[in-house]
Formats: sequence, structure tokens, C-alpha cells
Amino acid sequence: MGLDSSGVAQADNFKVTFEDQPDARMFASAKSLFISDTDKRKHFRLVLKLFLGSGQEIGSFHSKLIKVISKPSQKRQSMKNADLCISVGSKVALFNRLRSQTVSTRYLAVEQGAFVASARQWTAFTVTLVEDQHADPGEFPVCEGFICYGCVIQLICTDSGMALPPMVIRKVNKQHAILDVDEPVSQLHKCAFQFKDNSQMYLCLSNERIIQYQASSCLSEKSREMLNDGSCWTIIGTEAVEYTFCEGLACIQGSVSPIPVITGLEVNGGGHVATLEVHGENFGPHLKVWFGNVEAETLLRSPKSMLCVVPDVSVFSGEWRWLRHPITVPLSVIRLDGLIYRSTFSFTYTPEQNTLPLARGAPRNAPDSDTLLDSIHQEFTRANFHLFMQS
Repeated sequence: MGLDSSGVAQADNFKVTFEDQPDARMFASAKSLFISDTDKRKHFRLVLKLFLGSGQEIGSFHSKLIKVISKPSQKRQSMKNADLCISVGSKVALFNRLRSQTVSTRYLAVEQGAFVASARQWTAFTVTLVEDQHADPGEFPVCEGFICYGCVIQLICTDSGMALPPMVIRKVNKQHAILDVDEPVSQLHKCAFQFKDNSQMYLCLSNERIIQYQASSCLSEKSREMLNDGSCWTIIGTEAVEYTFCEGLACIQGSVSPIPVITGLEVNGGGHVATLEVHGENFGPHLKVWFGNVEAETLLRSPKSMLCVVPDVSVFSGEWRWLRHPITVPLSVIRLDGLIYRSTFSFTYTPEQNTLPLARGAPRNAPDSDTLLDSIHQEFTRANFHLFMQS
């Protein structure tokens, strides 16, 4: 593992070893990875090269862009620094570092159905506002789209769905929770989490356990409460990148990368000549778009765009003439050598339910069978298509 465009020096790459986990997945970490002080980039990507035990290369996998933050901002945050603020619904991680010692770092994590302070790995949590209310309604304004100090939030594990109770997020300064701050929460800020139903109890760690700590009032300033080291957390945004590929019946000898990624779809036209424009990354002439198990005629427009012809609905069901419910098929990208790249997108054929109006005075005789079948076919192949993401 290493950084992209970092001189490709051997010293910049670190070997990571995967370990088995109880949930049948494998885990590895690169704790010694860092960006040099001489590297003046504002953003970079991580590059992970995977190999089989035999030494055969599987491929190279890139992270999303990572912003370089040299140190947390001490200034009051505003909407002008949106890239540093924590957004509502975004994913975050929390860690605690006693006396700034790296060896004492503990991460808030979920393991075997319990919240723990792990020295090994962190868990990503979705941070949400609880009923869009503050701890003291009407006292502070809500900053739309961002998490602000004084907000009631909830942390939800992105893997298990487990959630901590509603808590008020507080800014921390010199081991004091500040109760009268309403600015947006920023990356790498130190913060504390006050349980909403128990005003002086805070989220805290004790070795590997997660506990509640009772803060003490500050006699000199009523707007502050004294905390211990274990209840002071650092917050940072996280991102997850997931790549999916399958050999199918093919025997792939080369690298699976670069992996095509679909990010969006756009339907053009309708009837018998509907086309689908596929937006994404890492597209090439060796790739074809598939609707379920049907290959679509595909045209490469650029490394970020492919155009394909939507197959007729009749290829997915022999009874399509009589169906009155939608037909949904998954979308995949398949390499010419048979390597399958599945996506989270699907395509839905939806028949229109409206009927043709009958002219006044016209006879109400039933149409002949050929006319009826053609009408049903037109209902499916007209431009009434719907696209959606599968979770």
C-alpha cells in the first residue's frame, strides 16, 4: 500500500498482511503510512496492490480523494470552510489519544455486538441529527446541512446498524466541555458526547470498555464542565470504497484492474430505440454493458461515458405480452475475457396503465388479437422507464 504519485519510491510503499476476522472477512491496516512534509499536495489517494499467496497480482485499487489536514483549525468554523465541516448524514470515526501518545490511541468500534475501545481498528458511524432539535430548544440556531455543537445527534454503525443513545455534541478545550458554543463541528476537532437523558454523563473509554463518565461543574465558569482524558474524542470524516468483480466461468490470468465503476444512468429516447447512457470511471473498449444475462450493444464515448441500446423487454420474459407489473434486471459491466463487474444499479421496465380513449359514437367491439398484442408491446417499449439505486 502506498500513496499515488509519491515518487514511487520503495520506501513509500508498505506491506500489509490480511488477517481473518470472526465475521469471515479479512482485515489489514497500514498504521505507519504517512504523507511527507515535503509533499505539498492538498489531496492524494491511497493505492492498494493485492496479490495472491502465489505472488500473482490481483490488481490495484484506489481510494477516493483524501484531503490533507496538517492540524485542526482553531478558528471559529463557518459555511465558507464547508470542506472541513462535518455534514449531517456523513460517516465519521472517533479516536482517543492519551497525552498525544500514538501508542495509546483507541478507536470507537463495534465488535461482536458491543461498543468497545479498540487499539486495532476503527468503525465508521453515520452521524445524524435527532429530530433536528438542540439540547436547549431555541437557544442556538441549527446550521442547515452541518453538525453544530449543541446539536442532539446519534451515532449509527454503518455495518451492524447498532446505535448509541442520543447525545449532545460539545466542543472540548483544555479538557473542558464548552456548553455555550454553536459553531459547526470541524475535522480533527476534539469533542465530547453528553448523554441527552443525563446531563452530566459523557461517553468515555476505560481501557477497552466504553462507559459513562460523570463530569464535574466548573466553579469559575458555569458554561464549562471538567472532563477526564477518556471522554475527550477526536472526530474525523471517513470514506469507504467497495470494488466488486467475479471471474464467472472464465479463468482470468491478468489483473482485474482498472475496475469500472458506474456512478449514474441517463435514459435517452423511447419506443424501440431507447438508449442508456452510463456514467462512471475506468471505461474502455474491452467492456460491454449487460442487462441481466443479456448483452447490450455498447459504444464507448469516453473513459467516463458509455452508450448502450436498451434490449427489448421480450428477451426477459416469454410472457411479456400478458404482464402488467414492472420487470427489473441488474446492470453489470463485463470484460471481453469474461470478467464480471457487478454494480449497485438496476434497470426497470414499467408498463403504462393508461388506455387509449374511445372516439364518441365508435363501436365498442373488442380489438383483434394482433392489435391487442401490439398495444401491450408498445406499453412496455414506450419511453416510460425508471432507474433506481439498490441498497
